[in-house]
Formats: sequence, C-alpha cells, structure tokens
Amino acid sequence: MTSTADHRTVGRRKATGVTPCVPIQLALTRVCIGKRWIALINGKTNTPISNIETLKCTNILGVRVTHTVAPALDFCTVLSPHLILTYPHFYAARKNSPMAQDWNEKLESAQQMLPLIHTLHRTNNVVTSIFGRLLIDVTDIDIIKAHRYSRLATDTELSPSDTLPILQALSELNLGSASIDLGSLAVKYAETGGDISQFLRTELADVIDGNSTPESRDVVLYGFGRIGRLLARILISREAAYGSVKLRAVVVRKNGDNDLQKRASLLRRDSVHGAFNGTITVDEENNVIWANGTKIQVIYSDDPATVDYTSYGISDAIVVDNTGRWRDREGLSQHLKSTGVARVILTAPGKGDLKNVVYGINHDDITDADQIITAASCTTNAITPVLKVLNDHYGVKYGHVETVHSFTNDQNLIDNFHKGERRGRAAGLNMVLTETGAAKAVAKALPELEGKLTGNAIRVPTPDVSMAVLNLTLEKEVTRDEVNALMDRVALFSNLRQQISYIQSPEVVSTDFVGTTHAGIVDGLATIANGNHLVLYVWYDNEFGYSNQVVRIVEEVAGARPIVLPKRIDQKEL
Repeated sequence: MTSTADHRTVGRRKATGVTPCVPIQLALTRVCIGKRWIALINGKTNTPISNIETLKCTNILGVRVTHTVAPALDFCTVLSPHLILTYPHFYAARKNSPMAQDWNEKLESAQQMLPLIHTLHRTNNVVTSIFGRLLIDVTDIDIIKAHRYSRLATDTELSPSDTLPILQALSELNLGSASIDLGSLAVKYAETGGDISQFLRTELADVIDGNSTPESRDVVLYGFGRIGRLLARILISREAAYGSVKLRAVVVRKNGDNDLQKRASLLRRDSVHGAFNGTITVDEENNVIWANGTKIQVIYSDDPATVDYTSYGISDAIVVDNTGRWRDREGLSQHLKSTGVARVILTAPGKGDLKNVVYGINHDDITDADQIITAASCTTNAITPVLKVLNDHYGVKYGHVETVHSFTNDQNLIDNFHKGERRGRAAGLNMVLTETGAAKAVAKALPELEGKLTGNAIRVPTPDVSMAVLNLTLEKEVTRDEVNALMDRVALFSNLRQQISYIQSPEVVSTDFVGTTHAGIVDGLATIANGNHLVLYVWYDNEFGYSNQVVRIVEEVAGARPIVLPKRIDQKEL
C-alpha cells in the first residue's frame, strides 16, 4: 500500500567511495509494513518504490535520511535505528562491506543480550555493566557504545559477541544480588580460557545461591532543592536497579496552594539535567508524587523535630538533610527527635566533631554509633580521591587547590546584598573570587594531608560543572605520562573507579561532563609535570556527581551496597 507524499531537496554532502553529491530532487513515498508507515526516498523517479529489501524491521523509532547520493548512482538509503531500505543491488554491495558486517554482528549480539540483562535484573537483582558502564534500561546501541569504551581498558576492543556467552552462562547460575562487570569477566576469561561455567562459578562464588531480594531501607529527603531533586532521581533509579533503598518521603515548607504541582514539575523537568527518565503523576488529595511507580509522600513541616514519620508507614529511616540550614550536631540532632528516624546525613560539610565522609576514601570509618554523618562538599569529593592516589604513590609535600566553580543559588542573580565578600555581585555576569573550605576539609577524610593544602574559588557564569586545579609539590619526581597512566589505570580497574574517571580528548568542555556519576574526572591532556611539581586538572559535576556520592553513603549506612564482582584492585597496587 503506497501513496506519494511530497518532494524534498537534499543538500550537498560527501559520501565515501562516490563522487561528491549535488542537490537532487527526491520523491518521498510512504509504504505500510505491518501496521507501521515507513517513508521511502526514491532518488530516480516520482513513482512509488516497489523493489525494496527490508532488513531488521524491529523497534522502528522513526526514519531519517543518512546518505545523499550522486545523480549517477541508482540507489537510495533510508535508516531508522533498526531499518535499512535500499535497492537490492546497493544492499548487495553494502552487506558485503566488512564494517557493515561487523556492525550487524554487534547489533545482533546486543539484541540477544537485552532480554538476558533484564531477566537477571528482575529475577536475581543482578546489575550488569561494562567497565563501570551500567547496562540497565539501555538499548542495543547503548550496549555497543559501552563495549566500545572497553578499548581504553584492553588491548583490543570488546564486542557484544565476547560478552554474550558470559551473559548466557550467568543466566544458568542461581545468582544472588550483585553488581557484575561483564567487561572485566570477559578479559579474565580470555586470559584463562577453559570451561566458562566453571570459570564463572569460581569468580562469582560469593553470590552463587545468594539472596536476590535484599531488605530495603526507608529514605526521607528533608528539602527538595537542586541537590534534593537530583537525589530523588538517583534514589528512584537505584531502587529500580537494586531495590535496597527506597525513597519514601520529601519534607518541605508549603508555598501556596499549587505547591505539590510545582514541586512535581521541578522533578519532571530540569534546565541543566533534562527531563526525568520516566513518568510522574500527582495525587493532590493525599499529597503524593508517583514517580516510576515509587510513592513519594510530600510532608509539609517547618520543624524537623516534630514529624511523625510512622504515621506514613515510615520507620528506621535515613533522613538526608539537603537544606544546609543546620551543620552542627545540635542542629541536626533535631531530626532524631522525630518518630521513625534512625540516622541523619547532611549534604554539606559538617562542623565540630561530625564525621565528614568522602565515599571511597573513609566510608569504612562509619560505625553503627554514628547517627549523624556529613557528606562533605562537592569539591572535597572531587579532589580527595585524586589526592589520595597521588599521596599514596608519590607523596604530597604541599599544594594549592584552585576551583573554577559554577555559580549556585547562594549567589545573586543581579547585584544585591550578600553577607559574603563579593558574592553579592551578579552571578551571571561576573567571575567572582571567593573562599572555599574544600582544601582544608580534605584533611577530615585524609588526615595525612592536614595543613598541607590551601585553596581559593572562582565562581563563574555557568550553571553546572566545575574544575579543580591541583598545584602540588610531591615527594618524588614524576613525568606527565607516568601520572596520566596511573590515573587511567585507577579509573578503569581500581576500588576508586566510581570516584575517579579519566579522559584524554582535545575537544571536551564543561558541558560534556553534565550528568557524570563520578566524583571527579582527570583531564589528562592538561596535566603538567616538572620534576616534583605537578599540576592536575579535575572536572566534576558539582550537582550530579556529588549527589551520586551522597547516595553511595546512604547505601553504605543502610548496609545496602551491592557486592561488586569481579573484585576491584586496591589503587595502591596499581
């Protein structure tokens, strides 16, 4: 069934192996395949195309022109993510192309992996990844991209056909809840060989016949600002992935009759981080926001000490205070007076004797007696893991940390009064030199660096993503390549892989790091080394990267951190 729709002109473009293209007149035709209308382009006549081969007509998401052609060639190409429509003689040439064959093989393996990944997740609570790139709620194209990342970790790039047999063998095992890196397993298996089932039984012995339904822990967000809403997004996705921590409520002060709708809208849309990945509905009668099936009770209160959480079915809860209103033990202890609260986590540097925890560095210091914990600052989380590695391998004598930091809502949109020096000036128009406590706060997580670091901050007119410049004098002499190689290995293989990432690209800028889950990303091309003097540049998403660190602490306090396999190497051994 066909019908001619209209004519369109395709612009000038070069195509590999053919003469340069010129604008040509194309006839846009629609054909019905099954119950879907597919647009076809005929580069020769205005008549409907009848002699068409169809390849992989699944998951059709839309059609776009991906090639323009020289007038002398008699073919057309129209692609959707899984659809190729072409004249037979062109397809015959295309399907024999080594690149096309390789792509189709990867696509086929990736498509076979999808149901296995979902079954392991839903049935066994197993989350799979490729060198840290999660394979949950992904497409086949995402799987191929995750495998391409493996070229940074191995001598040869892994293909989905390398990890598919491992995934198939995993599906035959009775696995408990875990986070399993298929990339690391594939590399290890390639080195050892032998029976794949026996190999996996050895590597995954800790979770075979284990518990696949861990007990969940209630979490309450006290405050719902920039960090609070990102925490909500992450907690909702983590519940879907692991089921171990459950966002139960948000506590805020009421601001008008349409407060609930506005807060739901802010969760749904974000100018920096984009749309919420899922659906959000509002139950105004019960003050509830439903997000991807998660019931989030919105509780209106001005007093952290008088909320009865048990009346909402919440008990033994971890309250995450993201207001920044109280930062000492006395102020934060108010939360513990509310019924149903067991622990409190502050999303800011704490004062006094409170433990400042940087996950990956000193989270093992958390004890059951610690009812109140602070998650330090975004900058402290970004630089402390990197400083830990440098100090362990080369020794840090002293140094200075300069942060080029995106503006925050603590600053003014236009010039106005602010109690802090210079911060009253318009955030969107100025670079603002100000103070930062991040350098001194490092010592609370790394006592060995006490008194060795100074710091300043420059607030700049960008809404998210910041950079820390570490200007260090080391105990040992180093080279640029040596330091970069170390950071690359740490980012790929170590126990700090979630905290430190590494990139070496001449084209990256700050917006490329929006949404990164790492605490910090070392920019290898910017590294400067001269004897025992080192300058290192560390990018960080001061909102989302930091929020992921906070959630890791929440999971640690809840006793809900997933078992990670294969076991990671201590960065000191790299």
